Amino acid sequence: MNPAALVEQAKGLANAGRLDDALTLLTPLAGRQDAPWQALSVQADLLKRAGRLEDSAATSRRLVAVRPQSVPARHNLASTLGDLGRAVDAETVCRETIAIGGDAPETWLVLARALQSQSRFAAAEEAYRQALSRRPGYVEVLRDLTQLIWMRDADIAAASAPLDAAIAAAPGDSGLRRIKARLLEYAGDADDAYRTLTTGSLDGPGELAAAQVCLTLDPRRALDHANRAATLAGQGVPAVMVTQAECLLALGRAEEALGPITVLRAREPLNQHVLAHQATAWRMLGDSRYERLYDYDAFVRPYRLETPPGWATLDAYLVDLAAALNGLHTLNTHPVGQSLRGGSQTTASLAQSDDPAIRAFFIAIDAPIRAYMTALGQGDDPLRARNTGRYRIKGSWSVRLRPHGFHADHIHSDGWLSSACHIELPAAVRGQGREGWLRFGASPGLLQLEAQHHVQPQPGTLVLFPSYMWHGTQPFGGEASRLTLAFDVVPD
Repeated sequence: MNPAALVEQAKGLANAGRLDDALTLLTPLAGRQDAPWQALSVQADLLKRAGRLEDSAATSRRLVAVRPQSVPARHNLASTLGDLGRAVDAETVCRETIAIGGDAPETWLVLARALQSQSRFAAAEEAYRQALSRRPGYVEVLRDLTQLIWMRDADIAAASAPLDAAIAAAPGDSGLRRIKARLLEYAGDADDAYRTLTTGSLDGPGELAAAQVCLTLDPRRALDHANRAATLAGQGVPAVMVTQAECLLALGRAEEALGPITVLRAREPLNQHVLAHQATAWRMLGDSRYERLYDYDAFVRPYRLETPPGWATLDAYLVDLAAALNGLHTLNTHPVGQSLRGGSQTTASLAQSDDPAIRAFFIAIDAPIRAYMTALGQGDDPLRARNTGRYRIKGSWSVRLRPHGFHADHIHSDGWLSSACHIELPAAVRGQGREGWLRFGASPGLLQLEAQHHVQPQPGTLVLFPSYMWHGTQPFGGEASRLTLAFDVVPD
């Protein structure tokens, strides 16, 4: 088969959902030293779609070397570097792209995100505005820009201003109202968020957003919105089905909720949200399968970190790690769409940090992760069935909670194992009221399902647990903050 036909066949396989087959077909051609640029371009895209970002970036670099004046090649490389958390490299390639004529708003967006990851917030804001000047109403840019302003200034009026201008220019755009509603919701005003959504007509995504924001206000009305979203979107849309299940659980109709949950479990067996809601339904019904899925004794495990090389004691190491992390907490309030309330979260991937203390952390956690996998063993349950004995880190961040801050109960949709490593803790965690403690099993929006398991934080202790397990923290008082470093693990 000639190279052009082979590339087209690989694209066809990928479009048919046969990504592995497409890569198997194309890899020998793309691996040749004289590979045609079309093969390299498609291979980089397929590898990215398969989640193999390092391989995709390497292929994109080869493509740039073959076609140095190609704007799409450089842009795609910058985008992948950004996804890998290599903010400095992503910025460099973005500027190279712009220098050769790549002035697309998408490139300015990648540049803005790279600058934000470096805590260069004023420059990031300017890059976001450059993207907007080239495409007013660019939804992804407006979402990221308004969140940056919110996290930096904790000023809902200032954060809303770019959105309000865009909504005034396009009052019928429900996507813009969805962004503003989500911002208002995470700023603590669910009622105003709902009013913002429902000031105009709602399409399918709008009905879904209304259901989600209304869930804690009026679950019966939320279910009506979710059902309308299903009608508009067509049956079988996973996000809609999950929300329908959430509404039914909030209404105490656990048996009905198992309908969409069971369908989704068969279709998406690794979906952590579906697993969490299945566990909630089983708990509400008194089903013994709940205890096997939420086996706290077996699945929630604390590990004391070993002192990394270069430090005399663990306490000395934690002092340096805390200083490095605190230096990254330059934002004033929590992001949109995350679990923390009353604190800040770092924006860059910590696994890519050059700081010696932060780099040492990712060496120190290797032994606990491997010990966890060994203790876990093999089995056919959703956690053990994925245990290959190999792993990679997917996402890493630090959270600094202020007094009275907390993590709302949540799960980690992109993980297999999740974590919390406690670095600096307020005195309140040593009291009898479980202030600042980790808690497990409390399902959000279901007050009758209280936490069943608690872990008292200790400085230098890493807690590992399944990503599908509901977890949060108790609020705490006093004057000191609570500093943690967290990451997700997926099988390799």
